[in-house]
Amino acid sequence: MTAVRTDLHENALAGLIDRGVPVIVLAPHLGDAALSCGALLTYAVSRTPVTVVTFFTEGGQAPYGRSARRYLRRVGARDAGMAYQWRRDEDRAALEPLGITCVHAGLTEALFRRRPANLSWSRRTDVFPFYLAHVTSGRIVAADAGMLRDVREIIHGVAGSGSNLVLAPLGVGGHVDRILVRTAAQRSGAPVAYYRDVPGSRRDPAAEAFVYRHDLVETRWPLPEPAEAKADLIRTYGSLTGQRLSSAGDPVASEVFFSAARPVATASSAWWR
Repeated sequence: MTAVRTDLHENALAGLIDRGVPVIVLAPHLGDAALSCGALLTYAVSRTPVTVVTFFTEGGQAPYGRSARRYLRRVGARDAGMAYQWRRDEDRAALEPLGITCVHAGLTEALFRRRPANLSWSRRTDVFPFYLAHVTSGRIVAADAGMLRDVREIIHGVAGSGSNLVLAPLGVGGHVDRILVRTAAQRSGAPVAYYRDVPGSRRDPAAEAFVYRHDLVETRWPLPEPAEAKADLIRTYGSLTGQRLSSAGDPVASEVFFSAARPVATASSAWWR
């Protein structure tokens, strides 16, 4: 097991927020920002501008693969369009009343993605036909090369200039959408810190290796003050009341972030070093 550096004496992220550095949270899926860093969001929004950019906010067209059909049955939706409209609406209803800017990028979630025509080497057109075998593989496949470019361009658009605190998913659990956003953020040129994804496994060797490889320092966001506000935020997401919420463990446990050893806020875009 790799050792993780910790910094529990000084919360560098809180220091940046208190100085008014705008916060941009990069969320793979609707509701991810609330589950993974809702306490930080509810603290930050009264002190600085906060934007949540959610990337994979659309389903696909029928016919659906087996895992996609199982998901739609679980949420009680007859089609993906209906399910994702409901989820986008509840995301806005949760975040915007708090003063958080809510951006939906309109990309297709992994369960519903289709293989580009030039890469469709068989009758099966789903990029990820099975959830456990493919969606959580932790790998970016050739069929997602264009998606990776799209995600990186969106990050450039929202965080490419000015001084921002950009938070990206660590990729716990290996969900390909989390890995896509993390990789695009890392390659975007923007200074990035990472949040530990919720829900996620208690221990993820691949995520730990990423932290170790990049010499990141762990910071735990202090709860007890924002715990009630985060709990209220999560309750506004009706889609989080089932299996996804039950697998999240304690939704108001301390939030965990990983950043460069010496974060510095400056007037330039390269403030994180």
